[in-house]
Amino acid sequence: MADRSALVAQRSISYGVHRSQTAELWRPDGVKGDLPVVVLIHGGFWRQIYTKHLMRRLARAVVAHGWVAYNIEYRRVGPFGSGGWPETFQDVAAAIEALGEVDRIDLQHIVTCGHSAGGHLALWAGTARTTSASTPPATSAVRIAAAISLAGVVDLVEAARLNLGAGAVQALMGGDPDRFPQRYAWGSPAASLPLGIRQFLLHGVADSTVPASLSAGYVERALSLGDEAEYVPLAGVGHMDMIDPHGVAFREVTARLDLIAPPTSG
Repeated sequence: MADRSALVAQRSISYGVHRSQTAELWRPDGVKGDLPVVVLIHGGFWRQIYTKHLMRRLARAVVAHGWVAYNIEYRRVGPFGSGGWPETFQDVAAAIEALGEVDRIDLQHIVTCGHSAGGHLALWAGTARTTSASTPPATSAVRIAAAISLAGVVDLVEAARLNLGAGAVQALMGGDPDRFPQRYAWGSPAASLPLGIRQFLLHGVADSTVPASLSAGYVERALSLGDEAEYVPLAGVGHMDMIDPHGVAFREVTARLDLIAPPTSG
């Protein structure tokens, strides 16, 4: 089992020149060998006022479970954020590519895990990561083994129709789906199914920010197309409860991590 008393060793990684193109690598201090990785992607409707600090408590909990936590930042939407389509997506792809240069990690067991808008990006990272017709699909050695969405905005077209986040999707994509159908086809995980990786969509039934119907509908479509996907509804759980390291959601997350890379003894 994981050594839950292990200290956390943290270091910063820059994967670009913009101030938001950075990530935190957290790992159990003193643990030898290559460890599996959870790529943590924060939410906040892709807006610049929200940062990777939102996921730091989960990062510590992931490390206590015996995994490396890779808590990424990315360019976001706002006056000084420089994000949106395609920069936000390109940053997530680049942050994941940077794992190829990190030592003592198990590249065969990389799981993305995102909350809310980060849940969208966690699933998107499991697609071809395409942002233009001239950009070839990702062919890196850094492959995603599975994706975990926590109350994710997983269907951008439906989220835009519902006007979630008071126009947050339209701000991310530069307009409505009718205006930019190709962007939505590339950028929405629901439009990219089947992904060909394991997908776990956890969603609080009491969520009043992102409706659980998005995750339920996504999984229904994923299964119909042959993907291995699971919808996990959590009774009485709200939107921000999903990133509580002491809550039911994280217990469900660790159970799925153990399916990907069973804990070792000792």
